Amino acid sequence: MAVTEEILVNVTPQETRVAVIEQGVTQEVHIERASARGLVGDIYMGRVIRVLPGMQSAFVDVGGGRAAFLHVADIWGRRSNGEPAIPIEKLISEGQNLMVQVVKDPIGTKGARLSTQVSIAGRFLVYLPQDSHIGISQRIEDEEERAHLREKLQLLLPREEKGGFIIRTVAEAASDQELRSDVDYLRRLWSGIEEKAATAAPLALLYQDLDLSLRVLRDFVHEETARILVDSRETWQQMLSFGQDFTPNVAERVEHYQGERPLFDLYGVEDEIEKALARRVDLKSGGYLIIDQTEALTTIDVNTGGFVTGRSFDDTIFKTNLEAAQVIARQLRLRNLGGIIIVDFIDMDSDEHKNAVLNEFRKALARDRTRMTVNGFTQLGLVEMTRKRTRESLAHLLCEPCPVCVGGGQLKTAQTVCYMILRELLREARQFSAREFRILASQAVIDMFLDEESQSLAMLSDFIGKPVSLQVETAYNQEQFDIILM
Repeated sequence: MAVTEEILVNVTPQETRVAVIEQGVTQEVHIERASARGLVGDIYMGRVIRVLPGMQSAFVDVGGGRAAFLHVADIWGRRSNGEPAIPIEKLISEGQNLMVQVVKDPIGTKGARLSTQVSIAGRFLVYLPQDSHIGISQRIEDEEERAHLREKLQLLLPREEKGGFIIRTVAEAASDQELRSDVDYLRRLWSGIEEKAATAAPLALLYQDLDLSLRVLRDFVHEETARILVDSRETWQQMLSFGQDFTPNVAERVEHYQGERPLFDLYGVEDEIEKALARRVDLKSGGYLIIDQTEALTTIDVNTGGFVTGRSFDDTIFKTNLEAAQVIARQLRLRNLGGIIIVDFIDMDSDEHKNAVLNEFRKALARDRTRMTVNGFTQLGLVEMTRKRTRESLAHLLCEPCPVCVGGGQLKTAQTVCYMILRELLREARQFSAREFRILASQAVIDMFLDEESQSLAMLSDFIGKPVSLQVETAYNQEQFDIILM
């Protein structure tokens, strides 16, 4: 049965949100804010501010707060005719102006990642103006189809064509006319960028990738997409206009949603976004996942919970893992998790069960647009995988670290803080001569001093020979306290 897919576009002046729905279930959420548009695909006239020969990399200013990062491997033309690679210090120098393209958005503390090899995406093709070869998307696996598409494009290209192309997966169903239109559009675009670059000042933006609503038409839609619902008349008209010029076979599927109920509420997307920010994900079988995102990697732990079938325990574990494989694949897309990902499925003794779970996982991941690699089970029974990270995850986009625990996820107990205060009091009584000591702390800590730890406080007061008073500071979190010398 063909998968029926709908794409929802929710627009407000502040942000555009896109949800991809399959069989009524939210599979992906993309958010772009007017105040912080992603930089991936943008082309700048950058200025080299520092070359680091030891790291074979450079920092390049493209405007904005943080300097962007350029590695020697991302510099076009560093190898030729099988010669050894040229080191970065011989390719670029400090103060030099350089046309660069952003390949990764700034993430966390890291600046944007750059490349000097420009690539411009169209609907069916990606144009590589400095290259000359024709590549094919890795997702087109059939060798005959690959050869056919390469030959088809070569026949359409003019003899004097200088640039190279990568044929995208959606090109499998494209007509000759659609491919020709894509080639013309991309060449016109590059010609405009070259003209701008000839007179551009340093840090100038030469080309900005399409906004999210138009990228929907270029990158998201395929033959299984039944319709695209847009809740803004203005955006709907822009998408129609762009679609008629650039993706005519898609434009007819764009519809203006005028219902009373908010579009994301109608399809349950708001609830899914809330769930995608939670650490725990419940499985229908009664099992659950725990997803933890750290700076270096993401870990996903599968648990049986209270799920027990009438059959053997091995069978219960196998069923939970099979369901988890499907749900994890969806959560990776929904949360836009990237980098190194470690999945700890529940331990299975049977190799047959392990292979079945791994196959199910790979099958579920095949629907993902993002490039990834999946390794088999390690000796410890973990599945290691990577998912290409180009934009911030959903949690990093919508949330910030808790000001109380500062991302630690844990707080010292009121009792622990009481004992810290008692130690600090003793330290200060030895150093300073005061008439009285006053403790300022949160309600929970003061309550503990008045109840369970009242004896401890009285004993210390006797020991130092000074009175100790207590004061609640409502603005303090549980770990904060001050000791005032009166």
